[in-house]
Amino acid sequence: MIGRKVWNVLGTSYWPILGGDDQSSFAWLTYDPPGSFIPPHTHPIQDEHVFVLEGEYSLYKDGEWMTAKPGDHVCWPRGSSHGYRIDADKPARGLFWVSPGNDLSSLFDELHNQASPEEVVRLSGLRNILFAKPGTSPNFE
Repeated sequence: MIGRKVWNVLGTSYWPILGGDDQSSFAWLTYDPPGSFIPPHTHPIQDEHVFVLEGEYSLYKDGEWMTAKPGDHVCWPRGSSHGYRIDADKPARGLFWVSPGNDLSSLFDELHNQASPEEVVRLSGLRNILFAKPGTSPNFE
């Protein structure tokens, strides 16, 4: 049920706010503690957006880094290698969305409280979210 779920995926909290089983789009809020990160990955069939609500995100796209602060919007077009990390000593919150939704809410259901990063990568790959192998993304450290 959108709006009442909270997912925990490897230390980051996600709240779905729009979408679900349909294919149009899917949006969620995040709470990212200091030191947390999402490694480089691609969405071959989805564009992903982030709108920063609080804190500071170090955003990665195709080998380049940028800093995003409250009020900033960034789009990662389908096929681009992207990720992020929280380098600041304060948490960050963001509004993220993808289009099309591609039933991403079901993936988050499967990833909730999953303790193994390898299993997160495997399950994500089944939904066309493809994580780069460690050490293969330029400048992502």
